[in-house]
Amino acid sequence: MPTYIRATRKTHDFRRCDLWGCHKFMREAALERSASLKSDCFTIRCDIVVCKDNTPDAIGSGTGTEMHQHFSDLLRNKVGADVTFEVGGKTFAAHRCVLAARSEVFMAHLFGTATSNVIHITNMETKVFRALLCFIYTDSSPEMEDIMEEEVAEPTQEEAVEDEMLLQWLQDLFVAADRYNLQRLKFICEKQLCEHVGVSSVVSTLALAEQHHRHGLKEACLKFIQVLSPSCLQTLMATDGGHIATTYPSVLYELIAMLASNQRK
Repeated sequence: MPTYIRATRKTHDFRRCDLWGCHKFMREAALERSASLKSDCFTIRCDIVVCKDNTPDAIGSGTGTEMHQHFSDLLRNKVGADVTFEVGGKTFAAHRCVLAARSEVFMAHLFGTATSNVIHITNMETKVFRALLCFIYTDSSPEMEDIMEEEVAEPTQEEAVEDEMLLQWLQDLFVAADRYNLQRLKFICEKQLCEHVGVSSVVSTLALAEQHHRHGLKEACLKFIQVLSPSCLQTLMATDGGHIATTYPSVLYELIAMLASNQRK
């Protein structure tokens, strides 16, 4: 079922004894109702892509995958770290040169205005800053489940709550990427937000798109609203509480014009 299909962009080295996976499973009741369950049996499909030969020559060739892992290890083991960030009561050790090389904002701050080796970050959750650091060091977007597993002791959540947490996390990570001018991370977050537009999140995502001038994300939200049923539209307007109309009136006019066009059709 598409709802339970999960992909990962990570590359794993099978020489290490690590465990991988995610904590979001199909519930037993949903499985029993599923057409995939036949005679008390079901099939799980895993697609695996082999990126390189596991030979001594390939292992020692210094590929980009190894560089990704090396920088990830550097962030984790903190060797040579020369700056500490305090975010929401937690501390993160990092390397000035790595941060400055990846973000001109960090460059200006860490080699310009910063006078201390301890930097206080405000208006950002720890899980968002952790994901931001992960991207800076590895150039890949971390999986939300990986970050949440480090933040909470019990990762078992209702599916609807998990989806809401994911969307909020993506929105906050987008804002953080914009704050530190990480354009590729902004693009990754925007793409995922476009793919996860829902009734509960479309208003906040639309406001985010308008605030940061992301036309593609705005179009995705407007198209989603365009095909909603009247009852869903009522729920949407009740949830919004007039925020869009007050803060971004031009968006409201676009939405009215779009819905009027639908009526004429």
